[in-house]
Amino acid sequence: MYDTVPFFYGTGRRKKSVARVRVYHGEGNITINDRTIDDYFGLETLKLLVRQPLALTETESKVDIVCRVGGGGVSGQAGAIRHGVARALLLYDPELRTALKSAGFLTRDPRMKERKKYGLKAARRAPQFSKR
Repeated sequence: MYDTVPFFYGTGRRKKSVARVRVYHGEGNITINDRTIDDYFGLETLKLLVRQPLALTETESKVDIVCRVGGGGVSGQAGAIRHGVARALLLYDPELRTALKSAGFLTRDPRMKERKKYGLKAARRAPQFSKR
């Protein structure tokens, strides 16, 4: 369906997730990994998170979104898609930059899982102290 149609591309990242987002001129369909957004995300909060840049810029019914996302969990994937959608909308219309920037959608969230250190049970969790 979208094989020969021009699109705007954006890469979004969050935690371990990476989303490759394409924005097409359309009527508001969102497809994630060949499934609809309602089928892919069970929670309404995650669907809302993905749609935030569209709602802010009032482009919900003007564009179709097709994205491939992998890695991490559902929450990280939703954040990655939001980041990618915001970056793609920037190419779609550069005048949306101020709104997207002030809402914080163009900033990549740097919070990652901390690595486990040797001698510890987790990143910071030490083994239980034994007096005897």
